[in-house]
Amino acid sequence: MATRPADSGTWIRRYSQAPGGTGMQRPGHPLPRKPTDRPSLRGGKPAQDRELRAQGRETVRKLLDAGLAEFRERGFHGARVDDMVRRAGVSHGTFYLYFASKKDLFKALFRDALHDLEEVTGDFPVVTRDGAGRAALRKWVGKFIDAYAAHATVARIIIQAAPIEEEVFADGMRLLFSLSEAITTGMTAAVRDAPGQHEHPELTATACLLMLQQVSYLISEDMPLPRDEMATRVAYIIYAAFSLPPWPDSA
Repeated sequence: MATRPADSGTWIRRYSQAPGGTGMQRPGHPLPRKPTDRPSLRGGKPAQDRELRAQGRETVRKLLDAGLAEFRERGFHGARVDDMVRRAGVSHGTFYLYFASKKDLFKALFRDALHDLEEVTGDFPVVTRDGAGRAALRKWVGKFIDAYAAHATVARIIIQAAPIEEEVFADGMRLLFSLSEAITTGMTAAVRDAPGQHEHPELTATACLLMLQQVSYLISEDMPLPRDEMATRVAYIIYAAFSLPPWPDSA
């Protein structure tokens, strides 16, 4: 087995261990789970210093749903607060009790996406050299595709290079590298001493992740791609990329 260079993975650690980062997953130590409630229901900047009661949280939910619909239909630049409040059935004054701007509302939706994808990151399995390991990998790929699809509008806005704050970009990068580290750990932990392993598995994990992200994006955009078959093929490619034994046709 090739010896892994001492500095392999440094480029990942620089991001995943940055201040405020999510950290890296180790075998048996998944990323800390966050509360299952939507983080966005706490509202935006104007609402952060107060505890929202049920009615306030319901108003925030209406604004979030309205904002998401406007972003989906009009994009970031075309969405307007006027249309959001009209769709939500509230006043402008009510909007600004909970969000400072449409960008502030978008950041709240982005926090939901981070929350769900961080949970998926923590669920990446240790992929063993048997049918159970292959099944676990296939299940995880499907879970990632579904989580991505649930936040397709947010992903689309970011991919289309809408202006986003450095904080949002940094959080997205930390998630990317945490995912890469989780894939690296899960795909190599059970076969660390197996022949055929290669150097720089973090690079392999990142390449696989970018492929998975692109497939998930295309599926979320209603491309004519069969979700289940694509999930199986992506899992097959990830499995093969880490030089594990051949994937049987019957798997």
